[in-house]
Amino acid sequence: MAVERLVSPAAQAVEVDQPDLNWSLRPTNMAEYVGQPELLERLSISIEAARLRKEPMEHVLLHGPPGLGKTTLAHVIAQEMGTKLHLTSGPALTRPTDLVGVLTQLQKGDVLFIDEVHRVPIAVEEFVYPAMEDFRIDVKTDSGMHAQTIQIDVQPFTLIGATTRAGLVSSPMRSRFGIAHNLRFYTPEELLTILSRSCRLLSVSATGKSGEAALAHIASRSRGTPRIANRLLRWIRDFSSVRGEGVVSSAVVADALKLEGIDERGLDELDRKYLRTIAGVYKGGPVGLEAVAATLNEDSGTLEDVVEPYLLQIGFLARTRRGRALTAAGAKHIGMPSAVAVELEKDGALFEG
Repeated sequence: MAVERLVSPAAQAVEVDQPDLNWSLRPTNMAEYVGQPELLERLSISIEAARLRKEPMEHVLLHGPPGLGKTTLAHVIAQEMGTKLHLTSGPALTRPTDLVGVLTQLQKGDVLFIDEVHRVPIAVEEFVYPAMEDFRIDVKTDSGMHAQTIQIDVQPFTLIGATTRAGLVSSPMRSRFGIAHNLRFYTPEELLTILSRSCRLLSVSATGKSGEAALAHIASRSRGTPRIANRLLRWIRDFSSVRGEGVVSSAVVADALKLEGIDERGLDELDRKYLRTIAGVYKGGPVGLEAVAATLNEDSGTLEDVVEPYLLQIGFLARTRRGRALTAAGAKHIGMPSAVAVELEKDGALFEG
């Protein structure tokens, strides 16, 4: 049975008896959105220019680790433009006719959001290109020598693509986006602002110096990801209701996260197991990702998209020419023998820069 990671940035299904729980914490406009200031400035200019011209704004490609707000930004853009948002995903568009059905439903200025855009099949991409550039679809009614092409006009729209693997987006597709931006991890200060807002929406008691210290404690263990921060806050709210008299304090936060196995750097058991495998089985590395995934009996894509980005960001892991290697900081965190850690530090030829 699969175990849910509390610190996983992957989207989770909303409970049936709380249908608006996830969405209630999402900002709905630019003023409420926290973080990514460079991107917000670019989007604000594009939105204002589109309003002045009374045209759809440029197509947008958002890439970065999951949980950083790509879907939220799509909702914010649609709200700021005063139009409707239509959501779909790359895996859902298996045939060109799937995309035709989506595009013909769009009204002028609507926003179409495609999650995991790198997984859109090549055959479907061929339909996307004329739709993005000329707002039309070329549909073949037959095949072979009797094939005919019918052009169907679609309303001018804005396409927002989101992906965790920008390198897998084809060059023709990537070149058609007017705005492409990589979402960065959030700072603890930005996460603290998000958590303070979430506390008000969830009616969580975290006031005064004690409450602010508790929220700062959560922010420091949220892996720079708002989705994780809000998920931890919900868990701590439940924990405090049962064992902390409903008040969120530093002691309650420490006990709740200890029960979940989340340490002071935000690492959970899977992260530590990943580091220990490289340290113990492969003597600190370098080692290929597939070998580590086979040893852990985990999917390599999960390790690459969920586990590795944060470990790379905090300097516990290095990608080298010959594979993954543990850094001195990562070795120290899991109690790896210092002699091996020193060798890793000295072996500068391994690192890619």
